Amino acid sequence: MIWNVLTWVVVGGLAGWVASKIMKTDAEQGAIGNIIIGILGAVIGGVIITAIGGRGFSGFNLWSLLVALLGSVILLYLIKYFRGRR
Repeated sequence: MIWNVLTWVVVGGLAGWVASKIMKTDAEQGAIGNIIIGILGAVIGGVIITAIGGRGFSGFNLWSLLVALLGSVILLYLIKYFRGRR
């Protein structure tokens, strides 16, 4: 149980940080923001990948990082879009 939570935090934090660098929002987020964006991004990416027939977030591995990164970039894009900063 604790390892699952730790996996979500570590992979989410890394994915959120990389996504914030890609979307140029790193300066306004901070570490906690990166973790939250990454965890939500993992959920979003997992739903998208599963919907098209793939395997979603599956633990501490490169595939899960890519799934979380995809979802994180999409989430940050939507946040920027609705805030009016494209």
